[in-house]
Amino acid sequence: MTAILYSGTIALVLSLLGTPLFIKFLVKRNYGQFIRQDGPAAHFTKRGTPTMGGVVIILTTVLGYAGANLIAGRLPNVSAVLLLYLIIGLGIIGFLDDYIKISRERSLGLNPLGKILGQAFIGITFSVAVLLFPNENNRTPASMRISFVRDSPIDLAFAGVVLGMILFVIWSNFLITAWSNAVNLTDGLDGLATGASVMVFAAYTVIAMWQSNQSCQFLAEPTQACYEVRDPRDLAILGAALMGACFGFLWWNASPAQIFMGDTGSLALGGAVAGFSILTHTEVLAVVIGGLFVIIVMSDVIQIGSFKLTGKRVFRMAPLHHHFELKGWGEVTIVIRFWIIAGLCVALGLGLFYGEWVSLSG
Repeated sequence: MTAILYSGTIALVLSLLGTPLFIKFLVKRNYGQFIRQDGPAAHFTKRGTPTMGGVVIILTTVLGYAGANLIAGRLPNVSAVLLLYLIIGLGIIGFLDDYIKISRERSLGLNPLGKILGQAFIGITFSVAVLLFPNENNRTPASMRISFVRDSPIDLAFAGVVLGMILFVIWSNFLITAWSNAVNLTDGLDGLATGASVMVFAAYTVIAMWQSNQSCQFLAEPTQACYEVRDPRDLAILGAALMGACFGFLWWNASPAQIFMGDTGSLALGGAVAGFSILTHTEVLAVVIGGLFVIIVMSDVIQIGSFKLTGKRVFRMAPLHHHFELKGWGEVTIVIRFWIIAGLCVALGLGLFYGEWVSLSG
C-alpha cells in the first residue's frame, strides 16, 4: 500500500512542478499547436499553445513508478514493465506525429501508413510478450481467454496454442488501436481527456489493489472468487503513477490550457487503458469504465457511417463534444458535464466489478 502512495505522490509532484518548466522550454522554441481549419472557430485562439505535454505525463509516470519501487525496496514485475513498454512505444509514435505537425507548420502529422505500422509493431510485440514470462505459479501477464470482469470460458486457444496466440494478438491489437483512437478523439477540449483519464486510472488502481488482496496465488485455499492476475500489486503501483501524472498535468491543461498533451499523450494514455484491461483480465469491463471514451469514439463512427450511407450528418460536428460547442455550450460546461459522465461510468464499472466478486464469494 505504501508503494502505491509513494508512486502516486511522486508522479503528482513531479508533473505539477515539471509541466511549467516544459512549457517554458516549448515556448522558447515556438513548439505550438496548429488548429484544423474545419474545426470550431473558437479553437483558433488556441493556435500556438505548446503541445507534446504527453512527454511530461510519460516521464513522471516512469519516475513515480521507479521511485516507489526504489523507496519500498522492491523489484519491478514483468507486467508493469511490459505496460510501460506499450505506453512509451505509443508515446514515441505520438511524439513523432506532434513534431512533424510543429516542424512543418500543419495540422496533419505522421504519414498514416507510418503511424499504422508503428502502432502495429508496438502492439504486436506487446501482445506476444504478455503471453510469455510465466512466474513461479505458471501465470503469464495475460490470458488467451476473453475477459469480462475476469477470465470467461471463451478461450482463444480452442483450436491450439499457435492459433490461439494469433487470435489473441489480433484481439489485443484491436483493443490497443481502439483505445488509443478513443482517447485521441476525446482530447479535443481543455482538460477533457486528462480529467477522464485520471478517473479511469484511479479505477484501475483500485481494481488492481483488490485483485492483489484477493489473488489466487497468495490465498492458502483459492476460491472461485479469487483472481488469476499475475502481478496485480505492480499494476496498482503503475496505475497510481499514471493517475498522479495526469492529475498534476491537469492543473496546467485545464481551461484555458497552457499546454496540450498532443498525440504524445493521447496515444500513450489510450494504450495504457488497453494494457490495463488486458493485464487485469477486464477487457470488456473496460468498455464501461472508459465509457466516456467509448461514447465519443462511437459518435465519430456514427457520423461517418451516416454520411457515407445517407449523405446526412447526425451531429453538427463529430466528435460529440464539438457538436455541443456548435450548439452554443461553453467549453468549460461541456468538459465538466463530460467529466460527470466519465465519473458515472467509472462508478458503474467498479460497482459491476465488486458486485461480481460478492456474487461469487457469497
